[in-house]
Amino acid sequence: MSADVLVITGPTATGKTRLGVSLARAYGGEVVSVDSMQVYRQMDIGTAKPTLQEMDGVPHHMIDVADPSEDYSVARYVEQASACVDDILSRNKLPVLVGGTGLYLDALLAGRSFAARAEDPALRADLERRAAAEGGEALLSDLAKVDPESAARLHPNDVKRIVRALEVYSVTGIPLSVHHEASRRVPPRYAACQLALSFAAREDLYARINQRVDEMISSGLVEEVQGLLSRGLSPRATSMQAIGYKELCAAIAGEMPLADAVSEIKLRSRQYAKRQITWLRRKTDLNWILWGAQPDFEQALHISTHSMKASGLL
Repeated sequence: MSADVLVITGPTATGKTRLGVSLARAYGGEVVSVDSMQVYRQMDIGTAKPTLQEMDGVPHHMIDVADPSEDYSVARYVEQASACVDDILSRNKLPVLVGGTGLYLDALLAGRSFAARAEDPALRADLERRAAAEGGEALLSDLAKVDPESAARLHPNDVKRIVRALEVYSVTGIPLSVHHEASRRVPPRYAACQLALSFAAREDLYARINQRVDEMISSGLVEEVQGLLSRGLSPRATSMQAIGYKELCAAIAGEMPLADAVSEIKLRSRQYAKRQITWLRRKTDLNWILWGAQPDFEQALHISTHSMKASGLL
């Protein structure tokens, strides 16, 4: 089966944006961001959101689609992003999916149903209050009675997922584990030619990450966070838990020196990159492009073009 979308993924700070724009320009494409934080407006520097100059005239989608105060979800992302991809395909253009949020990427390609989007905010709030009062063990015990498979996979401290599983069962009458099994049987929504960028040497990747954090600070990341807080955004908002924002919120509140916050951002960014690589190595359908000490985008264009032809995308 020939591919109908191009994916460019990989750990943070590996040049995904630049390669995505280059390939979109070369082959009549439009970029669809696959980044769980670039969806938020007013959060530009810390999310490495592409500038107009970096976009180079290529249309970009799924950037600035939510307010920072919103609790954005993977289900909402898939609904909006799939509409973008389908529209691009309907105009005989190439969808270029660019980003490193593995959960969003897998969900978009797979076409999952997300438990019929079962939601009951009042019920969820009540379950969260129970968890705070009685502990996760009590809720996990309740879950085991109606969805033993989900309960067996969860730790009592994983209150968020326990609450979600109970919420889904209460709203739909069907265990979350059954929803997941049915979802896994759904045929993939899109066939993809998938490229993954990284550095051959881990120390080169980490050096690149450290450099990017320094550039974010010098570009005004502290001021960006201060601006969000001054406009009333809670430091406990989901968006503010992103790497860079959470640490700087603590520094601005006087809970740690700025230098320590910057060091923590670098550490957490490196740890995140390691988790991204672990996630990607489980996939068997990736075409890896491994940089030396520095990216070679001219060579990457040649490798990408070869992979796209082999997958039937070109």
